[in-house]
Amino acid sequence: MEFKHVSVLLEECIDNLNINPLGIYVDCTLGGAGHSLEILKRLDKKGTLIGIDQDEDALKAAKEKLKDYENVIYVHSNFYDIKEVLRNLNIDKVDGILMDLGVSSYQLDNDERGFSYMHDAPLDMRMDRTKNFSAYEVVNEYSMNELYKVIRDYGEEKFAKRIAEFIVKAREESKIETTFKLVEIIKNAIPARARREGPHPAKRTFQAIRIEVNNELGIIEKTIEDSVDSLNGNGRIAIITFHSLEDRIVKSKFKALTNPCTCPREFPICVCENKPIIKILTKKPIEPSTEEVELNRRSRSAKLRVGEKIVLK
Repeated sequence: MEFKHVSVLLEECIDNLNINPLGIYVDCTLGGAGHSLEILKRLDKKGTLIGIDQDEDALKAAKEKLKDYENVIYVHSNFYDIKEVLRNLNIDKVDGILMDLGVSSYQLDNDERGFSYMHDAPLDMRMDRTKNFSAYEVVNEYSMNELYKVIRDYGEEKFAKRIAEFIVKAREESKIETTFKLVEIIKNAIPARARREGPHPAKRTFQAIRIEVNNELGIIEKTIEDSVDSLNGNGRIAIITFHSLEDRIVKSKFKALTNPCTCPREFPICVCENKPIIKILTKKPIEPSTEEVELNRRSRSAKLRVGEKIVLK
């Protein structure tokens, strides 16, 4: 299957990264390389782009798309390890970092990857297929209480407990091995009236399991900290999120980096001497235009937040 992915908020990301032609930039989620291509168009041959992705299919497709550029370094890794990646490349600081936290269209539409409730496939959902832990383990090995918490917290699904109960009961008869088998169980767990309203009844549960498999939320805070620490003064970090749980973490972390003071509120002055590390350039997140949403429905929930590293005095 051809690797297809429409880059979301493309112009907005590039404009806000404020590309220095001689700078070093990191695309932490290389994906279809749409953002990376636009960064490279603005870089001098002496500038460098580092493209990181945990999906080997994405890296293969990106190498083909960016084959005309020699100033690209490809790294198979998770952006959680950005400091190790840069250390291995003998790079201390960079000028800009981009993260697109969404699942690529390729991953969703490729039947065999098991991300979608619209295609029948083995339960998988691994973004990095070199890992052993998949959706199969979550669905078949987690306790009812563990499943309930995952579906409730990551899917914000009001029928989480009932879905968890139905999953556990179903797997007593036989292992749940495919996406459609899981969809069938979820549909049976959700009352008929609720199934007729709103999004696909399996959407929230599939999102929750995918987040659990790939530890998508657990790595965001530390990744932001390490990324900001890896920026030069005036370097920028741009992050695209696609659901409220991600955006809440990014917003909160950005806010903490603008005001890292640890002094008790009752103190009249700051004595901890923790200074602001970034300034937020997007008081409100940038969202896709009506035109972009019409062209790409999957962009409708996207939000872009941008911070700039403060130059230490």
